[in-house]
Amino acid sequence: MTKLYIPVLAGTTREQRKSIYAARLVAEVGATFEEVETELIDPKDFYFPGDGNDPEGKDARYTAVTKRAEGFFIVTPEYNHSIPGTLKRMLDSELEHYLHKPVAFAGASSGQWGGVRAIEALVTAVREMGMVATFTDMHFPKVQDLFDDEGNLLNEAYREFVKGAWVELIWMTKTMKLGRETIHNSHQS
Repeated sequence: MTKLYIPVLAGTTREQRKSIYAARLVAEVGATFEEVETELIDPKDFYFPGDGNDPEGKDARYTAVTKRAEGFFIVTPEYNHSIPGTLKRMLDSELEHYLHKPVAFAGASSGQWGGVRAIEALVTAVREMGMVATFTDMHFPKVQDLFDDEGNLLNEAYREFVKGAWVELIWMTKTMKLGRETIHNSHQS
């Protein structure tokens, strides 16, 4: 069986980011599933000039990730009740490779809500991009208290919470992959 390639997209380049610890955990848990191949996609490693989905605004390495991916797991901090501009810019750079692919979300915040509003903002955006959101969101409230300064998880229960989100994403990925491969869609090229 070919493994499902499901990258974990980190949502910010901010120097003080704690959400990167959550993103690393999500990727680590994803790698424990035999049928999954995953990697952490850090926007710090890419360059997205300009704005939008124009050819000059793409990073060929990110294009290759989105083309190969069969699903996505986005981990984002919440900034001012929404998502970071970095994440929106990265997502906007590609559109054609998102069509009919599932996406799971994890939100992180320094407050008690764990990125709920960031996830709500993402649902509208990814829907317009052609992705399908899963319903098992992951939340990292008070993220600064969930990991130590080196990024080690301090509450092991979160590993199981993340696993539950992966289970739903894997099911959706298998189902949608089957659909993309077997059902003709006049909107796809």
